[in-house]
Amino acid sequence: MPQNLRPYHNVLETIGWTPLIRLGKVAQGIRTPIYAKAEFFNPGGSVKDRIGIAMIEAAEREGRLKPGGLIVEATSGNTGVGLALAAAVKGYRCIFTMPDKMSQEKARLLRALGADVIITPTAVPPDHPDNYIMKGRAIAAAHPNAIFADQHYNPVNPEVHYHTTGPEIWEQTQGHVTHFVCAPGTGGTVSGAGRYLKERNPKVRVIAGDAVGSIYTHYASTCQKIEGFPYKVEGIGGDKIPTSLHWDVIDEWVTVSDKDAMLMTRRLAREEGLFCGGSTGVNIVAALEMARRVDDPEALLVTVLCDTGERYLSKVYNDEWLRENEILESERVTVAHLLVAKNGTAAPPLVSVAPSATVRQALNLMSTYNVSQLPVLDGGDGVGAVFEQVLMTKALEDHSLLDQPVEALMDPPFPVVDADVPVDRLSALLSRETPAALVRREGKLAGIVTRYDLLHQLAGIH
Repeated sequence: MPQNLRPYHNVLETIGWTPLIRLGKVAQGIRTPIYAKAEFFNPGGSVKDRIGIAMIEAAEREGRLKPGGLIVEATSGNTGVGLALAAAVKGYRCIFTMPDKMSQEKARLLRALGADVIITPTAVPPDHPDNYIMKGRAIAAAHPNAIFADQHYNPVNPEVHYHTTGPEIWEQTQGHVTHFVCAPGTGGTVSGAGRYLKERNPKVRVIAGDAVGSIYTHYASTCQKIEGFPYKVEGIGGDKIPTSLHWDVIDEWVTVSDKDAMLMTRRLAREEGLFCGGSTGVNIVAALEMARRVDDPEALLVTVLCDTGERYLSKVYNDEWLRENEILESERVTVAHLLVAKNGTAAPPLVSVAPSATVRQALNLMSTYNVSQLPVLDGGDGVGAVFEQVLMTKALEDHSLLDQPVEALMDPPFPVVDADVPVDRLSALLSRETPAALVRREGKLAGIVTRYDLLHQLAGIH
């Protein structure tokens, strides 16, 4: 179908009519078809482009925003981008307050669009002066000809989705949509689009995904506000009750963990070529769960791809950040890895002496291979250990000891560990008194690892 057949007067005219794309690999084996509305096709890269221009134009119509005015908003980033795009075209200034858990990419993008960005702490109560919404309100109140866009409590937010997102989904599915899955942040998308779809067909079910730590799911079932706790997914859930979220539209809630959401987001990119942020992961996990339960090839489930993954390169797509936040498991380094790292040295994997070898022979071996200790092996088993410093001290006191067998001077044997033992367990075993351990692989001694080998591995020295 031909698109963009005619030129646009400005970039704001390109907002909306985003594609609906069927999920393939991540939905493999699920009979219910799942389609996702790709909101990252909007010019600002997210679903929030829709409400940015709508809130500004509503303020203009009401006379609250005049030429040269200031737009202030508390945003997780994407609404700010939508507002900044419209402000750039229309000639307004912008100041945005943003919680410090949001990615640096979002703050940099807002500044690139000409906005001022004020970062606020995430871990403060919703009524604290440093809360990003409270601070945004205070800034707007202190400036003449300024509006606080107030996406969480602005009726324009769900209204624009009622007039655009909902009708688009209905037309794109030719009225066959049966389930709409969308995780609320402000609640505008799920409320507005969900209400429109239910009005067209009262049998349509609206399902809200929610982050573990958000208070929304509990409030939906009890109408009681509780204390939430921090979570890493950006832009959805909350610790307040926004009026943009219409609870009566939602039929069911599905909670999703940070880990499940972010790992699914990465799968979308690698398996579907859909490069999105973490909130999309919540939508997809919830949609897959619902589709499995429905298990009907005649049903049609629609969810939302909220924004572009380019805003999360330092987080969702950063392995180190995911490991730090216990979302991606750290690579399991075993004792076998230490042996492999030592393969580049001049010494054989296991330099040892027999109990009958002389102290002179032992010292010569240590000097040749630049090691400070040797295991004493008898028939493939460790029966003792000798140390360069101990042997040299005693030999200097009594030269005749150089020709004595090491079994007369050896210390207790080194402990033995299996090659597949994690390195962190080896850390607890090795000490000044136990500076090395023998490594067993398939029942046989295959090498030795020392405190120095372990330290090199931990320090990243190769």
